[in-house]
Amino acid sequence: MNAPVHDPNGRMERDAPSWLANIDNAYLRGLYAPVAHETTANELKVIGEIPSDLCGAYMRNGPNQVYAPKSKHHWFDGDGMVHTIAFKDGKASYRSRFVRTAHFNANAAKGEEQWPGYMGHPDPNAPPGAGSDGWLKDSGNTDLIVHNGEVLALWYQAGVPVRLDPATGETLGEQTWGGALTRQVSAHAKTDPVTGELFFFDYNTKPPYMTYHVVSRDGQMIRNVPIDVPGPRLPHDMAMTENYAILHDLPLFWDPELLPRGIHKVTFYPDMPSRFGVIPKYGREGDVRWFEASPCYIYHVTNSWEEGDWIVMEGCRVTEPCPPSSPGQGMYARMMAFLLLKARFHRWKFNLKTGETREEWLDDRNAEFPTVNMDVAGRKSRYSYHVSIPLTRETMVFDGLIKFDTQTGSSQSLKFKDGWYGSESPFAPRLNGNGDEDDGYLITFITNEVDGQSECHVIDAKDIAAGPVARVILPSRVPPGFHSTWVPGKEMGWA
Repeated sequence: MNAPVHDPNGRMERDAPSWLANIDNAYLRGLYAPVAHETTANELKVIGEIPSDLCGAYMRNGPNQVYAPKSKHHWFDGDGMVHTIAFKDGKASYRSRFVRTAHFNANAAKGEEQWPGYMGHPDPNAPPGAGSDGWLKDSGNTDLIVHNGEVLALWYQAGVPVRLDPATGETLGEQTWGGALTRQVSAHAKTDPVTGELFFFDYNTKPPYMTYHVVSRDGQMIRNVPIDVPGPRLPHDMAMTENYAILHDLPLFWDPELLPRGIHKVTFYPDMPSRFGVIPKYGREGDVRWFEASPCYIYHVTNSWEEGDWIVMEGCRVTEPCPPSSPGQGMYARMMAFLLLKARFHRWKFNLKTGETREEWLDDRNAEFPTVNMDVAGRKSRYSYHVSIPLTRETMVFDGLIKFDTQTGSSQSLKFKDGWYGSESPFAPRLNGNGDEDDGYLITFITNEVDGQSECHVIDAKDIAAGPVARVILPSRVPPGFHSTWVPGKEMGWA
């Protein structure tokens, strides 16, 4: 694939595929338009100074549709593209690379999109697909997680993980753990920072409707556990503590009367409780304990840990699980409404001794895509870092960052400049730091919606309100996307 084209003055062109000219979809236009090419650039221009104690790679995944859609296009349908910026010795390099899943390669061989999108219907003429009932394209476009020295690209409807080189973003192949992967892997797996083990779940429209899995530090599948839930469900995330995993059975799922007819209508059932299944990390089917809470939906867990007899789980509780369609949006009205993503910071507590559940709101701002210092994942944490999402636009954008301190109840915030919108921002520990939980940096891509210029900002996590200590000018536009990870330099032998 070719590098982006620039005009003689160095102003970046939008570099979007030509088929977009005939499509009217807000999530394929302007800020969200896919880029047509992969890009490589070294020794990037920096405004400010890249800290000498920042070493590693920031990788962010997201949708980047290659071919004209076969059906109505949902933002979640786009082919995965990972944008990687690597920091070493005070310098930065950038790579954008497609996540070359088996389905990406099949489309490339034929030169067209072969699968219907999330808003389409199962196509008997399409190749076998992925997802909870096996008819969608596995795009690998959602999350990134570090395990066993490699980065895995994951997909929101559950698919086959794709191994990526953290230094270059290049695809290394599928990860099936020696053929032991008998199901699929959900979008949000968890790596234990102490044991190095990987925990994930899968969900399906056929029994068993949910399964739970554990992979050892060195890549051995050590648990495949069926989980008893009443029917097909649509969990998006899970939680992990030092000794337990927490699985979600939430009252937002496909209408069970329509699903047998191939109609995938997401419906919220407000009279059903939310249920959280606590299972010992190495437990079996009969070891799950279910806790009920108020009806809700959760896209993303922040962190979870144990406090005596209690399991504490913090995350972003959706305030409007099934919103009314957006007016004036035509056939994309329902998609537009769901993608606005209204959610607030929340805490759940489950007592393992009494079976009691407690919950409380922690903040009233619209904030999502939370990250923490991954060294404390599954252990008690004080700080989390969220993006702020304005509700005044028709599409979802991230207009700033919020740092929450749940020990004091205080917070810091940073708003990006008008017209600039960011990405999920993982925490990057400072090399040879002082051990404080927030001793490090937040890294984010931001893009200007007027001219497409993109930058990477490095922000001191102790004082995010001060803004970036370094702005790295990127050679290509970075469209809005989904999840990210920080790969410490030691994982690549750099530090």
